[in-house]
Amino acid sequence: MTSSAPNNPRDARLAQRFLEMMAAERGAAKNTLAAYGRDLDDYDAFLTRAGKSLKQASPDHIRDYMAELDTQGMARSTAARKLSAIRQFHRFLLGDGLSPDNPATAIDSPRIGRPLPKLISEDEVKGLIAAARARLSKKQGKARLKTLRLVALLELLYASGLRISELVGLTIAAVSAERDFILVKGKGGRERLVPISSAAETAVSAWVKALRAETDDPPKWLFPSSGAQGHLTRQHVALELKGLAAEAGLDPSRLSPHVLRHGFASHLLAGGADLRAVQQMLGHADISTTQIYTHVQADRLRKVVESHHPLAKKS
Repeated sequence: MTSSAPNNPRDARLAQRFLEMMAAERGAAKNTLAAYGRDLDDYDAFLTRAGKSLKQASPDHIRDYMAELDTQGMARSTAARKLSAIRQFHRFLLGDGLSPDNPATAIDSPRIGRPLPKLISEDEVKGLIAAARARLSKKQGKARLKTLRLVALLELLYASGLRISELVGLTIAAVSAERDFILVKGKGGRERLVPISSAAETAVSAWVKALRAETDDPPKWLFPSSGAQGHLTRQHVALELKGLAAEAGLDPSRLSPHVLRHGFASHLLAGGADLRAVQQMLGHADISTTQIYTHVQADRLRKVVESHHPLAKKS
């Protein structure tokens, strides 16, 4: 195991023990260990200039170190990674009885701005659905069956805002138990009921009917596959959507299952939906995650004002 390590012999031994623990107990990759080693080396160098060792660090020392990183213009994501290494190192010292406390516990991570989601317009979604339905009049046999599946995938994805992992993991029982709702098992095993549109209902019903006509055994999965998981993979759905985007005249690089999830949320909020209701349908544990879509709407409205309001126009 190769990594950079602090120059102080005692600190170097502590760092080495920490890295060995990360490798043996956490299964940390070689590159991760090397990064942790460099981070601890840099942290140790700062403490050495302050006349302290790794075991003597206080919360104020860590705050001063983070302030120095900020002064250097370091990206907040990089600073957050360094703080993560420091936290885990001090947690290791405390857990092994090598330190009486963990000085990193009370240190807040640098705030990292969350990027706004990629946007897709309602007209673009309509174009996608129209392109998928146009295939139905041209396909026969297995090709038509796959097109029915694509229409069901697209309608259901946009009508429900499901994560792609939730969508491909749906069982037939989940969509047939209650006509107007689907039962979704989300992150952490949490279940939620999500309402779906009549268009999605019709598309799913057509797909299930055709699917059952093709097999003697009742399928478990809504979107079964011969692969190891028994159902379609996320990657397969993403590729199908990109192919459809090209047919609809959209840039395929702009479209993904997650973009349709974003579209579901932002279009609902633009139509006046309650933020809490959208949070529940998306399966967000924290409403702050859902609030990103209010930022999208605010940014869009700001651009409208800047473009059209007479007092906002530059002379």
